[in-house]
Amino acid sequence: MSENSKDSKSHSKQPVVKREMSRRQFLSYTLGGTGGFLAAGLMVPMVRFAVDPVLQPKKNADWVKVVEESKVTDVPQSFKFSVHQVDGWYESDPELEAWISKDKAGNIFALNPTCKHLGCTVNWEKTEYHCPCHGARYTKEGKNLVVAPLPLDEYSVKIDKGFVYVGQLHANETSKK
Repeated sequence: MSENSKDSKSHSKQPVVKREMSRRQFLSYTLGGTGGFLAAGLMVPMVRFAVDPVLQPKKNADWVKVVEESKVTDVPQSFKFSVHQVDGWYESDPELEAWISKDKAGNIFALNPTCKHLGCTVNWEKTEYHCPCHGARYTKEGKNLVVAPLPLDEYSVKIDKGFVYVGQLHANETSKK
């Protein structure tokens, strides 16, 4: 018992050793913290550059002259036109297509030929639009008949000085009437 008490007394009288930071630890923490701040400083402009186009408000499409009003008939005809578009930082001038015709009242309307089933291009065949990919069919006004879940989208149309202009693409209003 006396040996145990001697051991416990000798242990309790040892000085408390403070754990100090070594030079290596100090340099590691300092360089790691500095590197972190520098990396964050470099990342902020890169993230801003990538996200900025998404934050810009979307503007409506410009009006594009497509065809003379006198060339539009009751039978849908395909007309191609180019638009200037900006996708983020990339600018291009893709060629688009619209099927333009007159309704029963003589009003001109333009349909987008992209099938609402799987995105193929529809064609006019005698009395209706037909999709060659999966057999979707649409009326002259773009109303979906078979396979496709929605009617063809419609372009806004404006007549000015004898020319037909197309604008913003939107959901088809003509086929709902």
